[in-house]
Amino acid sequence: MFQKILIANRGEIALRVLRACKELGIQTVVVHSTADADAMHVRLADESVCIGPPPSRDSYLNIHQIVAACEITGADAVHPGYGFLSENAKFADILAAHNITFIGPSGDHIRIMGDKIEAKRTAKRLGIPVVPGSDGAVTEEKEARRIAAEIGYPVIIKASAGGGGRGMKVARSEADLVVALQTARSEAGAAFGDDAVYIEKYLEKPRHIEVQVFGDGAGRGVHFGERDCSLQRRHQKVWEEAPSPALNAEERAHIGGVCARAIADLGYSGAGTIEFLYENGEFYFIEMNTRLQVEHPVTEAITGIDLVHEQIRVASRGGLSMRQEEIRFQGHAIECRINAEDPRTFTPSPGTITHFHTPGGLGIRVDSGVYSGYKIPPYYDSLIGKLIVHGRNRVECMMRLRRALDEFVVDGIKTTLPLFRDLVGNADVANGEYDIHWLEKYLADED
Repeated sequence: MFQKILIANRGEIALRVLRACKELGIQTVVVHSTADADAMHVRLADESVCIGPPPSRDSYLNIHQIVAACEITGADAVHPGYGFLSENAKFADILAAHNITFIGPSGDHIRIMGDKIEAKRTAKRLGIPVVPGSDGAVTEEKEARRIAAEIGYPVIIKASAGGGGRGMKVARSEADLVVALQTARSEAGAAFGDDAVYIEKYLEKPRHIEVQVFGDGAGRGVHFGERDCSLQRRHQKVWEEAPSPALNAEERAHIGGVCARAIADLGYSGAGTIEFLYENGEFYFIEMNTRLQVEHPVTEAITGIDLVHEQIRVASRGGLSMRQEEIRFQGHAIECRINAEDPRTFTPSPGTITHFHTPGGLGIRVDSGVYSGYKIPPYYDSLIGKLIVHGRNRVECMMRLRRALDEFVVDGIKTTLPLFRDLVGNADVANGEYDIHWLEKYLADED
């Protein structure tokens, strides 16, 4: 087991990892920008190192400074959390060159899954069902027309190196295709420095289903069930739950087994999430995230397994702590992402929190690094906390969530709490009858 872990992140995920390390008796080092000097994870860590000014490129994305912090403090491993450098293959390689363990997969696996085209090829080779579309990057209009005609309209054009909805355009006819192709390539080049795009069949009303997987790097893989992340705004997840209201036991076991076998065959090490669009009983691979997910607590709630503990164990070459048949699923869990944003316009709302009170009681968990008097800086992601609720079934979970949202108080800034109070009372949400477009339509109707 590691002696000292450096946590290369901030906010609630830095605090989440720090708590796991303390439970395992591992010393902690956190890095922080000057803007985060008073953050909760900085206050609670055994050691802290300031690595630069507020902009992420000068601090949380500064590989040189983070490696230097490891060497100064004697950290023998780095947990990247999510975001920032968590899926940066170069970072993983540099740490390995300095004999520092990256708590995550190999740089090679990060590269494969970070390239959407190569990820799709790899998924297909491993037996994971994929969305019909181009086998590689599409550069010519003639080729784009041929592929679109072959798979049928509508189609979606996606950036190979992209994410978060950037470099992504829908074409519903041949007339739309040329403009969509040009726009997607332009956006991809500007956002990612790579204008490669590919084409897929556009599904009209899919759900977003993701499977939590773990590999030991030596040919063993397991899955921890699925999460439904269909409630999204601008391709950003807002509400996540497990298990999915849309799947039956047979579908759940099938797709979980497919993913676990694929991870084993790949020789993958650590946590990963294989994401799908699901429509009419069929699963279609869209991407794999080679890191811990924001929504990992809902999986922890229904399995009782600490996924960060498991990450640390696997990275220290302790192997997986359980076999597939030992993983049990109990009850239902929902996570709401609480952002410092206007609940209608979603404009960021940085500022000082004057009063912060979290709900409690059976089945309630709040992951947050903020507190009364904390000043939210304007430089980073607006996520300030996650409310996770667990119940014996979905009905009980929804009842408990409604009560927890009523108790949650954040004063001094605007948050998305009012949105969740609306959603929990909506009939479609209560019945689990929604797809990835539902929230956008709901918000548009409300305006």
